[in-house]
Amino acid sequence: MEDDVLSSIAARLARLDKDASDADRAKVVELSGGKTLRDLARGIVEALAIDATQDMPPAEADQRLRDATKPFALPTLREQLLKMKQKADLVIDVVTQDSLLHAGFSEGSDRATALVQSFEDFITQHKDEITALQILYSRPTRAPLKFEDVKALADALHAPPLNIDEGALWQAYATLRKDKVKGATQRRLLTDLVSLVRFAMQQTNELVPYPERVQANFKAWLAQHQQTDNHPFTQEQQHWLEMIRDHIAANLGIEIDDFEYAPFNAQGGLGKVHQLFGAELPRVIEELNRELAA
Repeated sequence: MEDDVLSSIAARLARLDKDASDADRAKVVELSGGKTLRDLARGIVEALAIDATQDMPPAEADQRLRDATKPFALPTLREQLLKMKQKADLVIDVVTQDSLLHAGFSEGSDRATALVQSFEDFITQHKDEITALQILYSRPTRAPLKFEDVKALADALHAPPLNIDEGALWQAYATLRKDKVKGATQRRLLTDLVSLVRFAMQQTNELVPYPERVQANFKAWLAQHQQTDNHPFTQEQQHWLEMIRDHIAANLGIEIDDFEYAPFNAQGGLGKVHQLFGAELPRVIEELNRELAA
């Protein structure tokens, strides 16, 4: 099954959990072997995130994804989800376990409008309380935004009574403002929440996946470096810069210790990056953190 389909399923499961009765939730737990709807959704999202950030070998990441989707092979569970579909946008084919008939909001959907309004009301009401919102509302001062801050914001959005999922929210914006939203079918990363907040705050005119924004900033930084530096980057340095770029896209920044972990450690880790950049490494990291996450 395609990753974007799985991401949509996870978003719909999270939404379904909000609308489900206690009896239906209990039935899902019984039929799935002890997993709640949110457990099922979280399992898919975490398995996709592992693959996206290259935290483990591809074969192991694929196995995690197979394990996350295994409960849906149970006909009784699929039948139960079908019975609960009246208040959800998720439709699962009861004949073939991995066929998604429809996922998303209908054009002009009231649910899309309500979801976007709930999100925008929340960030306005809590802009002085939640660290990530305080920092984003203070732009362009460029105070550093940490992954932990965005994770805390995501946790607040995921919690009742909101139960807002980034994937569903992105789809809602795509339904209401299709001409302003890009990457609606792409896998969502947690850092995409930064793009969602900026768009809701009208700091940006388009809703663009955070990795795409980082990629554009990286290209601009690289072009500036080539114009002003008499020593262009080697091909190997360029490769490491691209890995750093991807790490920032998924984690909002990079620190020296990060080079001891995947994917860097598989290619020489901290010793290798010091060998390639030498005394310039701290400056390069500082610039990339500042310019790419801008």
